[in-house]
Amino acid sequence: MEYLPDKNSSYKDVAYWDERYRTEQHYDWLGSFSSFQHLLENIIKKDDSILVLGCGNSSLSGDMYNAGYHAITNVDYSSVCISVMSAKYSSSPGMTWHQMDVRQLAFSDASFDVILEKATLDAIMVEEKSPWEVSPETSTFIHQALTEVSRCLKPGGRFISVTFAQPFFRKRLYARTEYNWSVRHDSYGEGFEYFVYIMTKGEQLSPEDAAQEKKLLEEPKSQPASIPTPQDEDSNDFLCNINL
Repeated sequence: MEYLPDKNSSYKDVAYWDERYRTEQHYDWLGSFSSFQHLLENIIKKDDSILVLGCGNSSLSGDMYNAGYHAITNVDYSSVCISVMSAKYSSSPGMTWHQMDVRQLAFSDASFDVILEKATLDAIMVEEKSPWEVSPETSTFIHQALTEVSRCLKPGGRFISVTFAQPFFRKRLYARTEYNWSVRHDSYGEGFEYFVYIMTKGEQLSPEDAAQEKKLLEEPKSQPASIPTPQDEDSNDFLCNINL
């Protein structure tokens, strides 16, 4: 694959993405919007204010715009990406582009009805070796990002996370009382299953998720001898090599 880096850690390096975005036209991790659009039609309204995290050069925002969602703010930490994409969609009123770190979103509290990410958090977790125990550095990064997401969501707003991470592992990060949201999930895909997590601001965790959070807080961290791995898919480069 032309843009496959020498090592997975490059996916956390802005220099890698800057160089990639200078020549790559577009790439859609985990499939295009049409692959999971049916799961979002009852979740996102056409007049919702939407924030897309780690937009990259994906067609996601453009496809959503063409589907009638016209209030879309896009952020990415690559200045090259933002420059390219803002020029590409310069004739799309209501679509804006900003260079920004997901851990420090420059928006006021309760700014958005919907915040959406697709494989952005997966890329952050690319060096993790075990889904059972996330490293302190990555855990802190994810927590900072999710805290910002919760802050920027309006009451009743939805955070939508599209990922290949299985519920048993990803809900450990999402289902936390401090984020003040409920968590549910759905899935899509043929041959390879992807997941869509929907967090609704202001709703309580389910009793099951609350019990799991309490258990994780009380129990010492441990890792089983054998770790289940998801199916493999060659077309998703780094996604083939990590288990989160």
